[in-house]
Amino acid sequence: MSVTGPPGPVMDRDEVDRALARLDAEHEAIETSLLALQDHAGRRLLEGAALTGVTQERWAATEHRITLLWAYFDAYAGALRAAHDLRARRRWLSRDDLVELTELLRGESVTVAGGAGSGHSPSATGPAKLTERFTLEKLVARMNDLYAHSLDMVVAADAVWSALPARIDLLAAELARTRHLAHSVGVRPGEHPAGDDLERITRALTALREQVISDPLAFWQRAEGSSAPGGGRAHTDRYDREARALEEVRREIEAVLTVRQDAEARLGRLRDVLSRADRTLAEARSARGEVLAKIAASEVPAVSGPPTALQEQLAKASDYRRNAQWHRLSPLLESLEEKAEDELLRARESLTAVTAPLAVRAELRGRLDAYKAKVARHGHAEDPLLVERYDAARRMLWSAPCDLRVAEQAVLRYQQAAAEVLVPRVPQQGGPTDRRGEA
Repeated sequence: MSVTGPPGPVMDRDEVDRALARLDAEHEAIETSLLALQDHAGRRLLEGAALTGVTQERWAATEHRITLLWAYFDAYAGALRAAHDLRARRRWLSRDDLVELTELLRGESVTVAGGAGSGHSPSATGPAKLTERFTLEKLVARMNDLYAHSLDMVVAADAVWSALPARIDLLAAELARTRHLAHSVGVRPGEHPAGDDLERITRALTALREQVISDPLAFWQRAEGSSAPGGGRAHTDRYDREARALEEVRREIEAVLTVRQDAEARLGRLRDVLSRADRTLAEARSARGEVLAKIAASEVPAVSGPPTALQEQLAKASDYRRNAQWHRLSPLLESLEEKAEDELLRARESLTAVTAPLAVRAELRGRLDAYKAKVARHGHAEDPLLVERYDAARRMLWSAPCDLRVAEQAVLRYQQAAAEVLVPRVPQQGGPTDRRGEA
C-alpha cells in the first residue's frame, strides 16, 4: 500500500491502541447484527417465498444490499486485520509505523470493488464506479445504513406474515362453521342471499391470504415520523371488512336457527290472532244486521270477508316448517306476524264502526234513565210534563227501527224539563209562568 501521508496529525501508540479497541468492538457488533439478520425468520421466509408486487421489488433490492453488507464487512475485517498485523510487528512503533497505522485507521484505506457503493442500482445517468474507497468510519456508517434498510424490509414483511395469515385462518375456520350451520338450515348459494354472501366471503378470504403470503408489504403501513426499522403496522382493512360481513351473515343464520326453534309457537300465535280477527269480523257482520234492523236513518259501513290471503300464506308457512325450509319460513313469519296484527286491528275497528249507532242508542237510554232517577230522588216522579216527555223518549229509544236523531231530541227535551223542575225559575211580575207553554 502506498502511503501518501496521514490524514491529520500522526497518531501515537496509545491512540492507535484505543482506536483498534473501538474498531474491534464495532466489528463484533456488526458481525453479531449481520448474523442475526442472516438467521432472521422473516429473511428466511422471504428467501423461500414466491413473491409478487412491491415485496418482490423491495426484496430484490434488499438482497443486493445484504450482499453488499457482507462484502463491506469482509473489506472492513481485512483492513482491521492489516492494522492489527502492523501493530503486532513490534512493541515500540517507529514513526513510519505510526504514519502507516494512522493512514490505515483514519484514511481512505479500504477499497471495495464492484461499484454501487450506495447499495442502490447503477445510476441511469452514468456507469457505476469500478471501485470505491472508504475510511473505516465511513464504511461503518455505510454498513449501518444498508443494515437499517435491509432490516426494515425484513421486519415489515415478517410482521405482516405474523399478524394477518393467522387471523385469516381463524376467520376461515369461523367461515367453515358458519357455512355448515347455514347448510343445516337450508341457506345455500343461489337460494338465499346469505348463502351467496358466504360464497363471496370465501373467495375474498382465499384471494386475501394468497396476496398476503406473496406480497406482504402491500399490507404494511409505515408509522408516521418513525425512523426505526420495522416502524409501522399491518393494515387490516380488507380483513376487517370481510370479518364484519361474516358477522352479519352469522347473525342472519342465527335468526333462521331461532325460527327453527320457536316456529311452532309462532305459527300457533299466528293462528290465534287470525282466528280472533275472523271472530271479530263475524261479530261485526252480525252486529251490522242488528243495526240495520234496529236503527233507522243511519249509514252502517260494510264489513269485509275473512282474510283468505293471510290464511293461504299461513298454510304455506306450515308447509315450510314441515319441509324444514327454515330460510324461507323466517321472512314469511315476520311478514305474517305484522299483517296478522294489522288484520286484527282492522277487524276491531270495523266492529267499532258498525256498532257505533247501538252505542249511541245505549248512551241515550242510559242518560234518560239517569235523569228519571234523579227527578225521582227529588220527588218529581209524578210530574205530568216529565212523565209525558219520558214516555215519548222511551218509546222512540225502545222501538225498532229507532231514529237516533229524533230520539236524541226527545231525550234533550226531557232533560230540559227535568232541569227546570230541579232548579225552579224565579217568577216574574205579572203572574206565574206556564211550563207547558214555555215548552
